Amino acid sequence: MIFLTFAALTCNTVQIMFEKLQKKWKVGGLQLALIIATFAIGGSVTGYAGKKIMNALAVGEDWLWTMIYILLITIIWPLAVLLVSIFFGQFSFFLRYIRKIGAKMGIVKSRESGVGSQRSEDSKRL
Repeated sequence: MIFLTFAALTCNTVQIMFEKLQKKWKVGGLQLALIIATFAIGGSVTGYAGKKIMNALAVGEDWLWTMIYILLITIIWPLAVLLVSIFFGQFSFFLRYIRKIGAKMGIVKSRESGVGSQRSEDSKRL
């Protein structure tokens, strides 16, 4: 009885999370499934490629291996996800998604020109 209650609660929670993602990303159910599959396969490809590259480098020290691996995964992940997204027809979604992450990290300039941005506030003062 307790297991069934837990399973129903978990199922309801997952459904709510998927609904929130659909609203946030403004996508339908099928597109959400394709996006999640792209994330999963892209992440797996990233881990596999990172492991193969690290084995080829033959780095011995643990701390150095960890630092190089983190840097390598950070570089490989966007490329892997974009590549996988082509096969699932989600390239435009992931291109926007990665640009948004890059803008938050300060790597890519934001394409938003507009209301409430620091640039428009500065131009008003001049």
